[in-house]
Amino acid sequence: MRYSACLEWLFAAEAPNFADRIRLAKQAGLSAVEFWLYGNKDIDAVEAALKETGLPVAGFCAEPMVPLTDPAQHEAFLAGLPGSIAVAKRLGATVLIVQAGADLPGHSRVEQRKALVDALTKAADILAGTGVVLAVEPLNTLVDHVGYFLPSTTEGLDIIDEVGRPEIKILYDIYHSAVMGEDIAEVLAGRVDRIAHAHLADAPGRHEPGTGTLDWQARVRWLEANGYRGMVGLEYKPTTATTDSLRVVLGQS
Repeated sequence: MRYSACLEWLFAAEAPNFADRIRLAKQAGLSAVEFWLYGNKDIDAVEAALKETGLPVAGFCAEPMVPLTDPAQHEAFLAGLPGSIAVAKRLGATVLIVQAGADLPGHSRVEQRKALVDALTKAADILAGTGVVLAVEPLNTLVDHVGYFLPSTTEGLDIIDEVGRPEIKILYDIYHSAVMGEDIAEVLAGRVDRIAHAHLADAPGRHEPGTGTLDWQARVRWLEANGYRGMVGLEYKPTTATTDSLRVVLGQS
């Protein structure tokens, strides 16, 4: 499996300068890098470091990050999407990450799901022909994202299928799925091809693999055995120096 470093957490303690984290990821043997927002980054410096190291960008978040469960936010999201696509193409990224948003008080889940499907369908028209896909990310609501609309991988995949466009896929986060008590083989059966990207952290704690009780190796092996050919983004909070935290997952110890 090829692993990508989420530079919001990995190498953050070692390199306050964001672009330097790309260089450290290359030295550590990672296959790619990723991050959250691009609007707060020096994209010229990021692009230069990517060219220097030869590392690709696995993905980053589409901006603005607004709740797609709220139709009032759709215009701003769709207006910003071409700019996100342009940055993705500049950096060689093929995945933009999007979140569903909050479960809005006073609005039924049916109403909010329709709003989410509508936004993704319109986004697919903008993405068509660009080579960039939008990956919707379910998040756990038990620990990290209380009040989030989409904690279920199954519902996320059902929404992807309802949209029915190749430009819209899912981001499968092993950590969030495990926190929600999901069985990987059950929730992904027959639909691995809908995954644009994957994330990994151990549970509990959301730290590096090997610090918790999650059988993450079995889940990664399952993804690979069932046809997933993308990268796994290491999106965890290191408990030690980043290079040391990578030893278990990269097979160096």
